[in-house]
Amino acid sequence: MAPQLAINIFNKLKRASKPRAPIPKAVWYNPLYFLAFGLGSGAIPIAPGTFGTLVAIPCYLLLRNLSLTYYILFVILFIAASSVLSDYISRKIHEHDHPGMCIDEFAGFFVTMINAPYGISWIILGFILFRLFDIWKPWPIRWIDQHINNGFGMILDDVVAGLFAMVMIQGVHLLR
Repeated sequence: MAPQLAINIFNKLKRASKPRAPIPKAVWYNPLYFLAFGLGSGAIPIAPGTFGTLVAIPCYLLLRNLSLTYYILFVILFIAASSVLSDYISRKIHEHDHPGMCIDEFAGFFVTMINAPYGISWIILGFILFRLFDIWKPWPIRWIDQHINNGFGMILDDVVAGLFAMVMIQGVHLLR
């Protein structure tokens, strides 16, 4: 299992190093593109998903003090709006799931941090776990990524990765 995981990660990094579609100039003047491209973080040429998740952290910190009910409501609405936005922008740029579109990383990280304990160590753990599941894509994440080809599919694989990471955070918290 460990050798296969290393091979999968290597292949993912190799694919990430291939030339990718250019970042639309509209990212810098159209608010919808700016949001879809993770507040501009998707324009970073190396590891845009990782940088998108890093930019999601301050946004999460702004939301952290919401009650659990309001936080979950926000996350649900964010997932729905992100799905519509991702679908719209993908059609506009004629590319499904452009690697620079990082709004899905925001959604996944927000799911990861549902009911997470306070503290920087929990945020770091959430970041690491979410990125691990988002890159590794164990079943059913990989299936969703490969078979659901609309805006909801673009967001859903990250949401499920976030659910995996959230369950692990809750487990670690319970075992402490």
